Amino acid sequence: MEKVLVAMSGGVDSSVAAAYLKEKGYEVIGLTYIMFSDNKTLDKKDKKAVEDAKKVANSLKIKHYSLNITEEFQNTIINDFIKQYMSAKTPNPCVLCNRKIKFKKLLDKANKLNCDYVATGHYAKIEYDEEVQKRALLKKAKDINKDQSYMLYRMSQEQLKKVLFPLGDFSKKEIRSMARSYNLIIHDKADSQDICFINNNNYIEFLKEKVENLANKGPILDVDGNKLGEHDGLYKYTIGQRRGLGISKPYPLYVVKLDIDNNAVIVGKNNKVYNRTFYIEKPNWIFYDNLKKAEVVQCKIRYNSPGKIATIYPEEDNRFKIVFKDKQRAITPGQSAVFYKGDYVIGGGIIKY
Repeated sequence: MEKVLVAMSGGVDSSVAAAYLKEKGYEVIGLTYIMFSDNKTLDKKDKKAVEDAKKVANSLKIKHYSLNITEEFQNTIINDFIKQYMSAKTPNPCVLCNRKIKFKKLLDKANKLNCDYVATGHYAKIEYDEEVQKRALLKKAKDINKDQSYMLYRMSQEQLKKVLFPLGDFSKKEIRSMARSYNLIIHDKADSQDICFINNNNYIEFLKEKVENLANKGPILDVDGNKLGEHDGLYKYTIGQRRGLGISKPYPLYVVKLDIDNNAVIVGKNNKVYNRTFYIEKPNWIFYDNLKKAEVVQCKIRYNSPGKIATIYPEEDNRFKIVFKDKQRAITPGQSAVFYKGDYVIGGGIIKY
């Protein structure tokens, strides 16, 4: 019997993943991460996650472990999130966390427990190409509205070859129904929020709490360099933003650029927010070892945005220039650009100019 270690958050998706894999004949072990607690007292989020995951594990009659990764999560994910905002970028911490924390720690624990695979409740698919590329390929989930392949594009071949995504062929509605059929106590539990360490998605309050002397006033300029007002911190702004500028004009203004060198917010009319060209850094390729020639792809510049036609142009020194067929709104440094061919994830990188 093959053994699989399942990351169990106490939510519906990961619980169903564990139940489904057991039903399919795997020996299933559950693992819940403790991410916000010191060694003495469990944070209420961690406590709820561990309690719910243990209840599910007990009902499935499987072993369950918890693992405190608070220090690594703080040092690798939260500190980077703060650093990126302080550098006038808009980060996506889940992308970094999947590769550097969640799957890394899951595989480490799986090796210690002699597991053959690891699994999560992500909505995505894995396909192994044995004939041509001999690579594990990442694909979109059946339920496009829940597809999380965008968030997984930074995974390595080592990780992809060991992971199972049992929910990839199901819709969220089907997963809820399966949770009830398995008599899981959490079948009606609400879905988790986007960024696990930020309450109510209020990143501004989070940064105020974590960073001293955060306010750093500077000018708000139009695209011609004329001063229109003042801001009290670049961290409050992102490309394409309209609200919160505090400037009265007969037409709407939007954030066009964050100029960290001059601590300035650059604003303009909506048409100035559109662009065709950008570069990526920290590329990760799934379909190849490296992209060596120009390729036309569908490019997503945000998790919830549709893919648009673009061409990737490899340049010297592992630089990649991306050119959209049509201008796109608010191409934002710090976010991820993820490239697709049909349902397959080609790879991606972090947006920069």
